[in-house]
Amino acid sequence: MKLRTISFFGGHNISPKSSEYQAAKEIAKFCARRGLTILNGGGPGIMRASTEGAHLGGGEAIGITTYYGGFGRPNFEGVDPKNNFDKEIIADDYFERTKKLLRMGDIHIIFKGGPGTISEFGMTWIMSSIHEGNSKPIILYGSFWRDIFDVLSKTMLIRQGEDVLYNIATNTEKAKDLINVFLSK
Repeated sequence: MKLRTISFFGGHNISPKSSEYQAAKEIAKFCARRGLTILNGGGPGIMRASTEGAHLGGGEAIGITTYYGGFGRPNFEGVDPKNNFDKEIIADDYFERTKKLLRMGDIHIIFKGGPGTISEFGMTWIMSSIHEGNSKPIILYGSFWRDIFDVLSKTMLIRQGEDVLYNIATNTEKAKDLINVFLSK
């Protein structure tokens, strides 16, 4: 199966001046140049960074958004006026939005974030576990993921061999290398 899309997950409150934002933008630019369409939740932070990177790489960004549940909060899930994605797919709620990002993305890359990012990671991890052998590649961006997995393996019931379902990239070059490996299969 030819990989055509990559879903970007990560915090909405990541500053454009942060290293995570710049990394997401650089990786999305690289992906666009490799012919991948960028998918994100249409909001600020990592989502906007991936859209900007897609455009810098001459590619397309699709925002999968939802307007339900914001309770008047600005920049909630796809109402970031600075995220200039090329196409919008509106989901009914957060869960449908996440499902679409997981199903439509051929590769999943997850940056630092909060509770939403944790839930997105949990969903992609369990889907890969259920579909092991036919799972989608997962890239976890940042060395902090190692600490998270150390705690999870000590405190939760994690099946041996689960670590083959994800890859940790501690810098943009490692993330690009992983993407190249996935594209060459």
